[in-house]
Amino acid sequence: MAIAHRALSAFARMAAVVGALGVMTAPAVHAAEALHPHKIDWTFDGPLGSFDQASVQRGFQIYKEVCAACHTLDHLTYRNLGEKGGPFVASGRLNAATGAWEDVKLGPPHHGGKLVPAADNPFVRAIAAEYQITEIDPTTGQEVTRPARPSDRFVSPYTNPYEAKAIHGVAPPDLSVIIKARHDGSNYVHSLLTGYVDPPEGEQPPGGAANLSYNPYFPGGWISMPPQLLPDRVAYTDGTPATPDQMARDVVSFLTWASDPKAAERKQTGLAVLIYLTILAGLLYAAYRQVWRDVKH
Repeated sequence: MAIAHRALSAFARMAAVVGALGVMTAPAVHAAEALHPHKIDWTFDGPLGSFDQASVQRGFQIYKEVCAACHTLDHLTYRNLGEKGGPFVASGRLNAATGAWEDVKLGPPHHGGKLVPAADNPFVRAIAAEYQITEIDPTTGQEVTRPARPSDRFVSPYTNPYEAKAIHGVAPPDLSVIIKARHDGSNYVHSLLTGYVDPPEGEQPPGGAANLSYNPYFPGGWISMPPQLLPDRVAYTDGTPATPDQMARDVVSFLTWASDPKAAERKQTGLAVLIYLTILAGLLYAAYRQVWRDVKH
């Protein structure tokens, strides 16, 4: 009986502790709830969706002038920008005598033009050359600096993986696959970039941190990244008004493309395969009817 009494007392104490923890954690769980991102009809959604090349180009400008100061794009190379389906794909005519591409124009091939390989794409080469690569010379063992080439990965704003955390306290996430890494990624990132508001009355940042901003679309509400897409933060080269919503749409288009640069090409291939299989199925059915027309079933 004494053993049973002690067991019951221990169970009661444990239940009390669990109940207390439940009361303590309930507000935290509630605070961690985030708003569902609003839905947008993206041109690239669906099996037949395609990217708006102008929007992706503007999104690259947003990444370059705003996001690249803190965020990396480690899984992308500059040549991806000029490959089929990329924002800076170019067409031209190859001069057989000189081996040089002539009449190069920004945009997919048309009117007899051919796709300019990314390594020869002047737009891609110019973009890459704006960045410097530091590497070790294998002959001297010394550090040397050279302009980036189309085959190089996007240059990181940090010299090593630990510098980002040392500067920001929390390392900003890599944006290469951020769209795929978040649920409903395209809508989430757009809502996050345009969703900064004043915190609810009485809401305080955890630990009294003064460098946090409030965003109801971010889990927990408080985010270390302040609002970035302020009106006219960039000057679009094509004259498009740089409103926060427009900039968010454009950078989401670019990041969605960056997360899967072969998406458009894969969709085109898939559509061609489906058409082929449909025709093949019709031919097979017609052959079946022809072969077995005189056989009673």
